[in-house]
Amino acid sequence: MRHGISLLPDCRPERRSAVEYYRDVLAISRFADIAGLDYVKMTEHYLGEYGGYCPSPLTFLSAVAAQTSRIRLMTGAVLPVFHHPIQLAAQVAQVDAISGGRLDVGFGRAWLPYEFEAFDVPMDESRARYEATIDAVVRLWTEQDVNEKTPFFSYRNANSLPHVTQRPHPPVWGAAVRSPESFQWLAEKGFGVMLALAPIKQQVGLSRHLVDLYRQTHLESHGDRRQPQIALSTPLYVAETDAAAYRMAEPLYREYLSVWTDAASSWKDTRSSQYAGYEAMGRTDAKQLQNFDVRRQGTAVIGSPESVVEQIQELRETYGIDTFLWNVDFGGANLTQMESSLRLFVDKVIPKL
Repeated sequence: MRHGISLLPDCRPERRSAVEYYRDVLAISRFADIAGLDYVKMTEHYLGEYGGYCPSPLTFLSAVAAQTSRIRLMTGAVLPVFHHPIQLAAQVAQVDAISGGRLDVGFGRAWLPYEFEAFDVPMDESRARYEATIDAVVRLWTEQDVNEKTPFFSYRNANSLPHVTQRPHPPVWGAAVRSPESFQWLAEKGFGVMLALAPIKQQVGLSRHLVDLYRQTHLESHGDRRQPQIALSTPLYVAETDAAAYRMAEPLYREYLSVWTDAASSWKDTRSSQYAGYEAMGRTDAKQLQNFDVRRQGTAVIGSPESVVEQIQELRETYGIDTFLWNVDFGGANLTQMESSLRLFVDKVIPKL
């Protein structure tokens, strides 16, 4: 079982500046490296407070690479529908070289309607763009004189520089939550799958049968030549007792939920054939947030070391997880809060798993 930290800034600028946020998450990345954790992961989002402090995970991971020595870096996820494959292939290869071959590349299909609108990308094209761009990026890493002609981009005799440091290319992951097509496609390609739990249990969307579909398709496509990889991201807070953990984590989780709900509200007037059921996320109202019970309705792993061990074992059994990527910065947590929780996790939870 592998563990890392997953960073998804949800900071309201009036509460926490970008300078403060980057200072603290770079510090917690250094801590994770020294503590022997496996990954630092950063997402990509735009415009809103949900993820808006990180429009470029590769830029952030370059800074992490310069300040760490062994921990692996992961985009979680870069959004290929908003990038040209030549640009993306070269930028990934640059960070792979800067880090000495420590980069994993996680791709996501994007899910926020206001981002698609701002980039003038039709949501109903998202799967086709996503798959075409990833395929093109992998070809640019592994082939010479590459030709592409798609509805979204075209070029001739392209040779990407710098070359990737890892051979044949950095490990590739893809985000998937609800769509069987996503799980099947990732398995057929031999890519890892990155799972995430929505902050409200009723809206998790993820089910074990989709993970089983990924495993079965992977086995049929690759046999024993390649092992399936399943990662899960969700918030984590550890304290000496359950009561202390919830006392610290509840206000952070409520802030995280509030920012997420603001972003998800863009689904109120949006429908897309590529995102079946997503419109339900736009229905959360202020009254629901006011009455939200973090213990009963939340999806975070919160509690004493003993309680957290039990929760992790349950998640592993439910979804077959081999890699946990813990969201430690949820709710705009500061360095003191992140480090206190993560230190207990490293010292008292991991040894019991």
